[in-house]
Amino acid sequence: MLGLTPRLIANLETLGITDPTPIQKKAIPHAMNGRDVMGLAQTGTGKTLAFGLPLLTELQRSEGRPAPKTVRGLILAPTRELAKQIADNLKAYGDGTSVRVTLVVGGVSINPQINRLQRGVDLLVATPGRLIDLLDRKAVRLDETRFLVLDEADQMLDLGFIHALRRIAPLLSPDRQTMLFSATMPKQMSEIANAYLKDPIRVETAPPGKPADKISQSVHFVAQAEKTGLLIELLDKHRDELAVVFSRTKHGAERLSKALDKAGFAAGAVHGNKSQGQRERALAAFKAGDLRVLVATDVAARGLDIPAVRHVYNYDLPNVAENYVHRIGRTARAGRDGHAIAFCSPAEMSELRAIQKTIGKTLPISGGRPWEVEEAKPARGGKGGGGGKPGTTQRRRPRRPRGGGSGRGRGKQSSAA
Repeated sequence: MLGLTPRLIANLETLGITDPTPIQKKAIPHAMNGRDVMGLAQTGTGKTLAFGLPLLTELQRSEGRPAPKTVRGLILAPTRELAKQIADNLKAYGDGTSVRVTLVVGGVSINPQINRLQRGVDLLVATPGRLIDLLDRKAVRLDETRFLVLDEADQMLDLGFIHALRRIAPLLSPDRQTMLFSATMPKQMSEIANAYLKDPIRVETAPPGKPADKISQSVHFVAQAEKTGLLIELLDKHRDELAVVFSRTKHGAERLSKALDKAGFAAGAVHGNKSQGQRERALAAFKAGDLRVLVATDVAARGLDIPAVRHVYNYDLPNVAENYVHRIGRTARAGRDGHAIAFCSPAEMSELRAIQKTIGKTLPISGGRPWEVEEAKPARGGKGGGGGKPGTTQRRRPRRPRGGGSGRGRGKQSSAA
């Protein structure tokens, strides 16, 4: 299978992985031939295997053990959850081989990580911030690193890791193979590719920003104050199925989790104010089914690979449209189907328009009617009343249903676009 070693093939069969996905079919042969690869594919289509299997194959051929504090292969991921998922998967794929996989992320003690790096590492999975900390302490060297993978590179741009990447990359061996994988292709990505990849082969299995086909998507137009009630109403219809609810802020996620718990749901929260141990315990409980609802900020928009997730709720719409694609990609994984429902308050219409432009479609309406910006007469001096653009106000109002009505977001289903 794609030139893999017998041991890797046996491990994949044990894990129930027998047929490569489209991105794996396209990327693995080039990676096995030593080419730099830029891979673009939807979330949940097997990008980890696409770069992980060539790395494990090549590292098995390395002679001897790595020198102290050195790293033979480096995988950078933007979040702790994604880094841990990658490390866990690679350990399972490479079980019984000579390749040692090590994880270093923030939020936990750095001293055990320093001790593990002291012996040298075959394959290091790291978040950029923690890797910089380790470099500053001279706990790791990258001059013998012959393989570099940038996973979810677009989110690295969103989170400002480009500066860390500019510091890390020059420390690696110039004679290296680099692979970059992403689900979206912002303009800055070409800058990264030109700077860190040599004559890369571009492999693509879906237009960047296109969600998986098996995700049914819809939007509820609902006032901000009514979102929690609507969420409880919808969650109550599938209490036995796993659901992820995305909140824009850490405090909002915590409040919502407590509200759902009070309403009788087995709910937990994952966000930046939680310790790494708390986040890992919540994710483990969710994966085991002890928690049925996981409320999260965008720290879980990538790196949450739980095939049983059936529903994703965008309680708050993301400020970055591409994050919508990653959020809803937590469902419909491993060939299953899933449902994604967005809640849109009056203040979020611009976010909704940006999302629909990114995915190239208008979301079907499952409740309420679209909100519209209310035009206002110019105030004296030609200025608008709310300090915004002349002739407009920042206040929004709902489009009233035909035949009268309150215009509240949770109205009957409408076919209006």
